[in-house]
Amino acid sequence: MGVAKSLFSDRRRTNKTPLRRFRCTSRRPFRAAEFFSGIGLVRLALERQGWTIEFANDIDPDKAQIYLANWPNDNHLAIGDVHALKADDIPTCELFTASFPCNDLSIAGRWDGLNGKESSAFWGLIRILKDMESRRPPLVMLENVVGFLMSNGGRDFEEALLALNELGYSVDAFLLNATHWAPQSRPRLFVVAKLGDGLEGRKCATESDSRPKALTQFIHDHQNIRWDIRALPPLPTSKLRLSDILEDLPENDPHWWSRERAEYLFSQFGE
Repeated sequence: MGVAKSLFSDRRRTNKTPLRRFRCTSRRPFRAAEFFSGIGLVRLALERQGWTIEFANDIDPDKAQIYLANWPNDNHLAIGDVHALKADDIPTCELFTASFPCNDLSIAGRWDGLNGKESSAFWGLIRILKDMESRRPPLVMLENVVGFLMSNGGRDFEEALLALNELGYSVDAFLLNATHWAPQSRPRLFVVAKLGDGLEGRKCATESDSRPKALTQFIHDHQNIRWDIRALPPLPTSKLRLSDILEDLPENDPHWWSRERAEYLFSQFGE
């Protein structure tokens, strides 16, 4: 795994590399820690906006190998279980991102919820935030499947947001679908948590593409949650189609799957 480090080694370090600056609003550096980092897609998006990634963690060695191939000169990837991480392992940052496992929340999964084997990794993140105390980041972003909203009749989503409230965060929630930017439907639920009181409350929780009826209903039904719902701009309409990006391959090209492999994939689809 090259320069990747185990969770159980001494990972405390000082980054002497000058941080890139977030040009839009501030002269001070903006730093992020990427939990459940996978191959680093959240990092890619953040870096395009001027953020610097100070820490990353994922349990899957195959994904970690791709992450290291994408950023071969980094030494901040911790490969291992989030439950084994300690608060002292994490540098002080302005943002934590967490695309935690969806296996127990997805309609294609087991529906075991936040107590399931994989999706319970969320509580590992909450423990780290709790233990960081005064070093908690001002912002936390969660990303998961839309099933997170409905898991266990909405109780899992409520419990997750209340856990953030207990740590001093007010919360916003919205839904984004990749179809607004690319020829793919991939709806995902986002939560942005901000340290401090929710100044906006629920007044901006109106039905829209980014806040469908099920989500706005949840927001209005849960006055026990400390909300900070922000107004969002209209989502764009993508003119890109699948045919615009697909290559024409000869019938005998080795990139084509075998008939057996294709039939296995099709057998996994629902009606």
